[in-house]
Amino acid sequence: MLLYRGDDGNAKPVTTVAEWAKRRAEIVRGAEAVMGKLPGPEKRCPLDPKTEEEVDCGKYVRRLITYASEPGSRVPAYLLIPKDVLAGGKKAPAILCLHGTDNVVGHGNVVGLGNKTNRQYASELADRGYVAFAPNYPLLAKYQPDLKKLGWESGTLKAVWDNMRGLDLLESLPYVDASKGFATIGHSLGGHNSVYTALFDDRLKVVVSSCGLDSFLDYYKGDEKNWQPERGWVQHRYMMKLADYKGRLVDIPFDFHELIGALAPRDVFIVAPKGDGNFRFDSVDRIVAAARPVFQLYGHPERLRVEHPDCGHDFPPDMREAAYKLFDTVIAGKPGR
Repeated sequence: MLLYRGDDGNAKPVTTVAEWAKRRAEIVRGAEAVMGKLPGPEKRCPLDPKTEEEVDCGKYVRRLITYASEPGSRVPAYLLIPKDVLAGGKKAPAILCLHGTDNVVGHGNVVGLGNKTNRQYASELADRGYVAFAPNYPLLAKYQPDLKKLGWESGTLKAVWDNMRGLDLLESLPYVDASKGFATIGHSLGGHNSVYTALFDDRLKVVVSSCGLDSFLDYYKGDEKNWQPERGWVQHRYMMKLADYKGRLVDIPFDFHELIGALAPRDVFIVAPKGDGNFRFDSVDRIVAAARPVFQLYGHPERLRVEHPDCGHDFPPDMREAAYKLFDTVIAGKPGR
């Protein structure tokens, strides 16, 4: 983890933050080798937000909006705004709320729609006074962009771009307090979507990932059948290029211990239940152990935290509450740390 390639091509130890920046750049290049390269200004266009629906939800209003993340692509998203913030004279921090795999209601499951319990973190955060923003993931439910026509090599990077443009939209809203940055929270698909987005966007100061990751080497114990096209990670909505590494997973040019290390020195909270059938909690411990020295390099080992609730592939209330308290202290500036 703490080795980088010097100008002479030889491996050298990372001993300073400046040297870590070189190692981190290698990690980003490794991720882009599979996801595709993050676009530049050519993909930017006016966001042109439009409200399609507004619902009174008690303490907050829930707006279904669309916004233009790039030419030829409009993203559906829920925007939850506390009423006292809308009334004026007060700003609130905002949180990117990323949903799990759901091909029926998609992003609706984080705002309390659908029939999945323990997924309504966007609604709960709006009740606590945050602006919550929940875009739909590409190629799920009603959001079906043509990735090939739009020039994307992976659904993963398209989602990252949509999320980054969503942060641009939040920055433009007069009632959003972005002075301490943003946070992101997600379960399952939303868990790794949060990590990937934070890799490319340092405006995200807190990253919460529930049931969202383990090492590629450990994914379903390395069973090769999960590395066929349209299985596991090898789907159009994820990264089709990973099919090239079937039978040689060790050659994948990035893995989650590197991605988590690349988030330092920001706050990272990983929820890895003991009974998760998708991602192995012991693999998560190895990821955290490998990444923690990077946080130590910055002098903040406490900012990388992992918890193992005794449940299956779920995001239980006590873990969500722990995430919310972290948001309170880091981006809302409330006492607690």
